[in-house]
Amino acid sequence: QVQLVESGGGLVQAGGSLRLSCVDSGSIFSSNTMGWYRQAPGKQRDLVATITSGGRTNYQDSVKGRFTISRDNAKNTVYLEMNSLKPEDTAVYYCNALTPYGLRYWGQGTQVTVSS
Repeated sequence: QVQLVESGGGLVQAGGSLRLSCVDSGSIFSSNTMGWYRQAPGKQRDLVATITSGGRTNYQDSVKGRFTISRDNAKNTVYLEMNSLKPEDTAVYYCNALTPYGLRYWGQGTQVTVSS
């Protein structure tokens, strides 16, 4: 059974930084496309960033230049480095794994709150 466990969320002032981590257990991590999504209160869940098994990355326009997604296949872990945080980045951040077979898995989410 695939399990994704996020950590690293918290409260930070605007302009600050946080690093989210997500450990993937139960799947062939290195073959998965991994991603981070976020959902603010009353809004839909949106893509933040993805990274393929080959290391290709993709970002939502609003986070380009501020956020960096990376992965460590030896640790089955994907990271989201978030810099220059803004109040509008406040949301629950979810880790996502997409397997080569098209199966999608979600973590439980971690809260990120950016105060102005």
